[in-house]
Amino acid sequence: MNINELIQCYQSTFETTGLPRSFFAPGRINLIGEHTDYNGGHVFPASISYGTYAFVQKRDDQLIRFFSLNFPAIGIIECDLADLFFNPAHDWANYPKGMIKYIRENNLEISNGMDILFYGNIPNGAGLSSSASIEMVTGVLLEGLFDIPIDRIDMIKIGQKVENEYIGVNSGIMDQFAIGKGKKNHALLLNCQTLEYEYAPIQLERYVIIVINTNKKRTLVNSKYNERRAQCEKALQDLQTELLIQCLSDLSIEQFEHQKHLIQDDTNRKRAKHVVYENDRTLKTLLLLRQGNLKEFGRLMNESHLSLQNDFEVTGIELDTLLTAAWNQPGILGARMTGAGFGGCAIAIVEKSKIDSFRDNVNKIYTDKIGYEASFYTATIADGAREIHGGVL
Repeated sequence: MNINELIQCYQSTFETTGLPRSFFAPGRINLIGEHTDYNGGHVFPASISYGTYAFVQKRDDQLIRFFSLNFPAIGIIECDLADLFFNPAHDWANYPKGMIKYIRENNLEISNGMDILFYGNIPNGAGLSSSASIEMVTGVLLEGLFDIPIDRIDMIKIGQKVENEYIGVNSGIMDQFAIGKGKKNHALLLNCQTLEYEYAPIQLERYVIIVINTNKKRTLVNSKYNERRAQCEKALQDLQTELLIQCLSDLSIEQFEHQKHLIQDDTNRKRAKHVVYENDRTLKTLLLLRQGNLKEFGRLMNESHLSLQNDFEVTGIELDTLLTAAWNQPGILGARMTGAGFGGCAIAIVEKSKIDSFRDNVNKIYTDKIGYEASFYTATIADGAREIHGGVL
């Protein structure tokens, strides 16, 4: 759907002839640096052209009405500005409700109700962070509509607080940060401990980034995610019996190899190994991209996936089938899973002239083995959350 069609949907949904203000927040991919964020390490995300649109007008009263074109059967969800508490019956609308609640608690005045329509074109369940996209589009919407002075890093932190405290998901800050601070044709290296960040140009030239959705229903993500966190925490505790470190990512590869005997459990040792080596790969990526060395970056992507498969064990047959097929195609620079794992998405850097054959060949191999198709999307690296002016992104 284009902007004009979405505005018409807004007007018919809320029975108005007024022209709403339009906002957009992207989804994100993580190029490298997986499961390093909650271990005090670095990540390397980029905001993409798929994301969440929001259209809004102020009301004269205190009523807030939410509607999503992605969940039309749920209908319009209503609440009052005085009652922004989490409500399971409000389903997806708890994400924007949480943003409104916490931004108000930051002593920023939101005095009126609103009519808000959301539409997202992020593939459902793909692990490209649709929830953080909804949070950040709500943040920029409130910033613009009420002319409130909110620092972007503070908005990002509020988005994470919504996820952690309001929704109850124990996630890191990467998603909101990538979406809030994204920059066209750039990825950003983020230190998840200090929130220091640097941009790196993504000059793909004759290559493109392909996002591949396994289309697997992701049922294990939360339980396995929490299990991996606990394993990393136990490995850290073992290392801290002799080492003055705050997190696993404080270790260099050399230090880890010298001290890994301190980790009592073999499985926990493998988890820690992934974190330390992955953090090192992520730091190397900044230099490689600044040098325009895509070939070596592609090799690190492949290494990253193998580490996630063998040491962190979060891939599964669907992702591994996709990646094995992808690595064997002509025109491939590198590929890896992205996100928490256990389904979700992979990303591949592929020569433009080989896109069709890459997609057809990988999909055939995947379908023959798994029994259903994967979905393929060409991802453009886009700017972060913002208002849309003149109906153009």
